[in-house]
Amino acid sequence: MNSKSLFGRLAVAALLLSSSFSVAQAQVRRPVYSNAPARPVYSAPVRSSSTATQGIQFGVRAGVNVSDWSGDAVQSVMDLAGYTNGAVTKEMKPGFHAGLYATIPLGPGFAIEPGISYSEKGAKLVGTLPWEQFDFLNARVTATSRMAYVDVPVLFKGYLTPGFYLFGGPQASFLVSNKVRVEAGALGFSAFKTDFDVKNQFRPVDFAVVGGLGYQFDSGFGLSAGYDFGLSSLDKNNTFDAQNRVIKASLNYSF
Repeated sequence: MNSKSLFGRLAVAALLLSSSFSVAQAQVRRPVYSNAPARPVYSAPVRSSSTATQGIQFGVRAGVNVSDWSGDAVQSVMDLAGYTNGAVTKEMKPGFHAGLYATIPLGPGFAIEPGISYSEKGAKLVGTLPWEQFDFLNARVTATSRMAYVDVPVLFKGYLTPGFYLFGGPQASFLVSNKVRVEAGALGFSAFKTDFDVKNQFRPVDFAVVGGLGYQFDSGFGLSAGYDFGLSSLDKNNTFDAQNRVIKASLNYSF
């Protein structure tokens, strides 16, 4: 076999191998079609507890208040009560709060949260008979300041973890109503109850510093606890010195 015939056969074999390899590549790359309808792939939304990576969020908040007054006037009353051998005592007044807020991210781990809420505050004095032999009567006279405010806080929030945060900031509170309720009774029965409207004797606006901590869950629910430290004297005529003190526990939902 001469060299020309050998080279010719080798060239033909090389062409056949090249064609077979190209066909095989085309079959591998060819898409496989199916008559079954395509099934969309859904991804669950991911919600972060920290608002640092999200846009503005709105929410609702509600909870309980435990309030009291502090100041020179309150201390004077308690000093006088000391002479009654415990017949006059000061108690925390329960109440509630509810309102709306907006959480605005400022950057990684920080946010500002303005809000508005209705909040019950006030103070309570309880008097009993100072003689032990009459304890069985359970005679009590109660005077309760029932104050209602519209609170407008502007809180700054710092996230220590994706869910846990601290908050603090100023708050302006606008007095809606203030009535003193006086009740008297014995043996578990109410003998006397009346309300006195004293709103015009108190300042219409109260300023405070608010601080606390909370935890925001991925579900949108959150828990928080805070303290309102009143800065303004409550008396409009400056005849006595007293400031609001409020402990708050709240449940909130952001959406």
